[in-house]
Amino acid sequence: MDIRRITDRFSVSPQIRPEDVPVLAEAGYTRVICNRPDSEVTGDETSAAIEAACAEAGLSFHVIPVGHAGMTTDLIAQQREAIDTSDGPVLAYCRSGTRSCHVWALGRAGEMDVDEIIAAGAEGGYDLTPMRETLGALEQARRG
Repeated sequence: MDIRRITDRFSVSPQIRPEDVPVLAEAGYTRVICNRPDSEVTGDETSAAIEAACAEAGLSFHVIPVGHAGMTTDLIAQQREAIDTSDGPVLAYCRSGTRSCHVWALGRAGEMDVDEIIAAGAEGGYDLTPMRETLGALEQARRG
């Protein structure tokens, strides 16, 4: 499992498996977010399999799939709420972690400075610089 820290309260990872969940619990994570649609996976990588492992380990679980249709404002809001209402650190995953990081970044625009968002993504190994213009526009819209 390749956990990539974005902030103190949020990390992302490529696809996890049920046997990874106890490790997440031991590491202090309290919530897992699945950003990968089930149409991309089979067997023990489905959201139901991960959700069952999370329930057994005492972690809350949210399915917020980002598919080929892309991200919507509703999806971004759901992700932000799932992170903000967690009792502790959150891990979100998808195939590579990129979608999870992008949803987080879009949800933080207007709360964090664009450069801070890009730096946080870089700390986790994700290049968010192509999103600079979009993040800036969202920041302006949210700050009025």
